[in-house]
Amino acid sequence: MNVATRTVAQALRRLSFTFATDGSHAACLASAADGGWYVESWRLPSNGGPATPLALPLSGNRSESLRSQLVALPDGSVLVCRHDGERHDLVHLSYGENAAVEQQLATIRMPGLRLLPLPAAPGAGPRTPVALVLGTDTRPATTAWLVRTDGSEPEQVAEIPGLHGGGAWLDHAGLLLSLDRVNAGLVRSVVLDLRRGVTTPLLEIGERSNDRLVLFDPDSRFAMVRSDAPGTDRLGWGVLGGGAPLRFPECLHVAGMFLRPVALRRTADGPRVAVQVDHGAGSALALWRPSAGRLDPLPVPPGRLGAVGHWGEAALRLPYSSPDHPAALAALDVDALLAHGPATAASGPMPLPLQLAPLSSGLPGPWRDTALPWQPGGPRISRTPPPGWRVDGSTEPGDGGRWQPAQSLELAGPAGPLEAVVYGGDAWLSSPRLVLALHGGPADAWRLEFDPALQRMAAEGLAVVAPNQRGSTGYGVAHAMAIRGAWGGPDLDDVLYLLDGIAGQRAALGLEPPALFGVSYGAFLALLAAAHAPAEQVSRCAVVAPFLSGARLLAEAASPVRALATRLGGGDPIADARGPRDVLQLAHRLSAPLLVVHGNRDEVVPVSQSRSLRHELLRIGRVEGADFRYVEAAGSGHEVLAEEGAAVLHELLAAFLRTGRPG
Repeated sequence: MNVATRTVAQALRRLSFTFATDGSHAACLASAADGGWYVESWRLPSNGGPATPLALPLSGNRSESLRSQLVALPDGSVLVCRHDGERHDLVHLSYGENAAVEQQLATIRMPGLRLLPLPAAPGAGPRTPVALVLGTDTRPATTAWLVRTDGSEPEQVAEIPGLHGGGAWLDHAGLLLSLDRVNAGLVRSVVLDLRRGVTTPLLEIGERSNDRLVLFDPDSRFAMVRSDAPGTDRLGWGVLGGGAPLRFPECLHVAGMFLRPVALRRTADGPRVAVQVDHGAGSALALWRPSAGRLDPLPVPPGRLGAVGHWGEAALRLPYSSPDHPAALAALDVDALLAHGPATAASGPMPLPLQLAPLSSGLPGPWRDTALPWQPGGPRISRTPPPGWRVDGSTEPGDGGRWQPAQSLELAGPAGPLEAVVYGGDAWLSSPRLVLALHGGPADAWRLEFDPALQRMAAEGLAVVAPNQRGSTGYGVAHAMAIRGAWGGPDLDDVLYLLDGIAGQRAALGLEPPALFGVSYGAFLALLAAAHAPAEQVSRCAVVAPFLSGARLLAEAASPVRALATRLGGGDPIADARGPRDVLQLAHRLSAPLLVVHGNRDEVVPVSQSRSLRHELLRIGRVEGADFRYVEAAGSGHEVLAEEGAAVLHELLAAFLRTGRPG
């Protein structure tokens, strides 16, 4: 068995999917069971047959970086951009017998760099450019290079004023590119002509509007745009150069939901657009046809879609993951899904044990029928995938068992309902062991997708409640910005409220209180909660890569982290009865058994934060190995639970959260 075959069988996480512009291949970053990352190339049969992944592992047991950018090429090879500070290495990966064949193409030094695939040219040779590189430096300017795989240096084709994002090709030759220019606080789409190296305006809908091109078909010139010209940020459509004004239909504006066009297909009846609908932890999918003037929901299984796709002759392909399906590629027959005709029925509150916050479900959770919230009385999702839906390449458990499912629930919070991803079935509250898991960020959220760390806990018999407290993304601006300038404020209120409710009801059943688990910002929040909650509400606490306070993080972190923390008001003090949100000052109140894990090469939260906590615990008389355990993962960075050796840490965390023994 060669290295590639062995590695594919263990892939548990996949991210950064990208499709070749001709739809023949896809590529992604994949993680083996031990946490090492590598590139996968997927062959996508034109007849809609099963997609097959092929690993491109690096020689010498090296791993790809989570920050690497990929471009899938029509021959199955992959262009990779590896980032190390301001150094960016462009590498061409192709398949060898036991490892990837690496061809170093170029190194570009610049603060920011990103890749855009060029349209696939029929019969292209090695001298044909395969990607465009856009680089930004300290000046307000963007430089563009064409990249080839023949070993030649990248060819600079433009240097244009301003910072630019986005990217949609306006022709099949790869000569005209739409970019989003940021200037004077506004975002406007412009056209970059690669032959002349100049830009011209494309979208200027309102005098002070932000206008972006998000989807374009060069043949019909059908365009979808996102603009706040109508008064709120919403999707619109039109035909560029057609003379008719852009239209912003009401069906493409769903309150509380983020609609994202992910793929387009031309038909005799006009364009058909697959639209991903995101809200909170989950994703839904709908078909929009301008000719029909409506958004038709598609009955896809609950989970999380990947925000990119390709719609070929025989299938629409999208990345897909759910708590019990490791990320892979879904193949959809849209007509079959439409013909399936999901039944419509209203959905009431989901009954929970002991009536703990029986409000309602969020986006559909596995193993139950739930109405899509963005279509009142909408279609129910069956436990059985409907005809027209297939997932290729999702890894099965190696022991012949099954992955543990999870559901999306809304729980009562002190200021309104909070969505949570919950493992443990309907009897989760009465499970012998229960973990309250807090996500990092803070601008992040738990998703209804496969998570190896939470999956390992669930496999140990732990129920897991992973809430998206205030500060989480996916629930609107007010929810996300509730903790701006108040780290450990409203979000800590939410966590303590959940702890109080869950611990109280478990005490009535004679069960131990919940354990706390958190990563990065969630680790900071978990430590604050463990210090402020009554001792009888927390059985144990495990934290990964914690920081001690916003101010202490600002004092020690690298400049990009300091900039982000400053924008989010991380250093602003909170003046209330709880006092400073400083874990070091609260260490004497951490009475539950504690496990601290930190990578010694953490580039986001310096390991000195955890070392300071360890020293303070020792200073106040806590015994290492009895009261707490401290683990530094040698050679690991901030994503210590997703890097090489992660499986050992998953096991350590799950065992500690089950038993509470730090030694």
